[in-house]
Amino acid sequence: MAIKHSEEYRDADLARPLAEKIRRTSRRSIRLMEVCGTHTVSIFRSGIRSMLPTTVSLLSGPGCPVCVTDQAEIDAFIELARQKDVILATFGDLMRVPGSTSSLQRERAEGRDIRMVYSTVDALTIARTHPGQQVVFLGVGFETTAPTIAAAILTAAQSRLENFSVISAHKTVPQALEALMALDGVHIDGFMLPGHVSVIIGLNAYRPFFDRYRIPCVVAGFEPSDILQAIASMVEQIESGAPRLENAYPRAVTSQGNLKAQKILAEVFEPADACWRGIGLIPLSGLRIRQAYAVYDAGKRFALKLPEARPPKGCACGEILTGKKTPPEPECALYKKVCTPMDPVGPCMVSSEGTCAAYYRYYYEQRTTRND
Repeated sequence: MAIKHSEEYRDADLARPLAEKIRRTSRRSIRLMEVCGTHTVSIFRSGIRSMLPTTVSLLSGPGCPVCVTDQAEIDAFIELARQKDVILATFGDLMRVPGSTSSLQRERAEGRDIRMVYSTVDALTIARTHPGQQVVFLGVGFETTAPTIAAAILTAAQSRLENFSVISAHKTVPQALEALMALDGVHIDGFMLPGHVSVIIGLNAYRPFFDRYRIPCVVAGFEPSDILQAIASMVEQIESGAPRLENAYPRAVTSQGNLKAQKILAEVFEPADACWRGIGLIPLSGLRIRQAYAVYDAGKRFALKLPEARPPKGCACGEILTGKKTPPEPECALYKKVCTPMDPVGPCMVSSEGTCAAYYRYYYEQRTTRND
């Protein structure tokens, strides 16, 4: 415990001068977007917004994998749960995301066999112990979790596990950055790039995007000092007119990334168009199971078709994911009234990485303490 306290104090000692540097350097009004949901939660939990000058605004982006999963995909998961002799295996955050008419949690309450797992290994174990049923893992996430799911498919193929399959709703981050820059009504001056994703794909994966748009892009870690360092760097770049693609998380992220994980991804998946909540169709921003492993593609095995679906009426989750809105009124009339963590209307209030959930838990404690 003493070591933990020492680390906390050391991080605070690093954070304070960085915050002062930002206040001293920042002159023009800028909007910086953190792409990662873990960054969003860390920013709120550590009170970073209250440490920044009013010239610096932080936007929460499409970095919550459950939140960006399209409504039609959620409805397809629910339809799959209703299939005979099917066991769904899923991470917990998906359970309470509302679909158009139901949720996985409600389906389980009505007797569907839906199980929360902590890893794909758990899903493979369920398949081995239930040979008479089809076990489907719901593959949701970015480049961080996709390699583990690719590895599960490889394991199933090697062991000839015929009752296991995956429905792939994975998304890839660099293509989303391109889409954000093209959206009407969205103005972003710099991107705080996700640490976990960047561990896998490496800094160079963002090079084509940076070379095209010449906007400050900084990979950040998750401690307050990491985040403030990234913000300080972007502020300096903007004020000096010299944008850079920078790795401020070198203890975990390299230029090339995790080549072994990339190899596994490339063997099992191929790029495909994907729909993102709040953004729409982004070309080649998804991961589709390759034909060589089509037998493990639940979409093909069950001939699934994505139904037409619309977001819940009045839900601003899509606009929140793109930085067009923030949860509190007047921008979202449902926030804290109709939509709460106990009774969520949209996924941004469900997920532990969701912007609305972060606002709900931390916002009112911090909104009156911002520095000028």
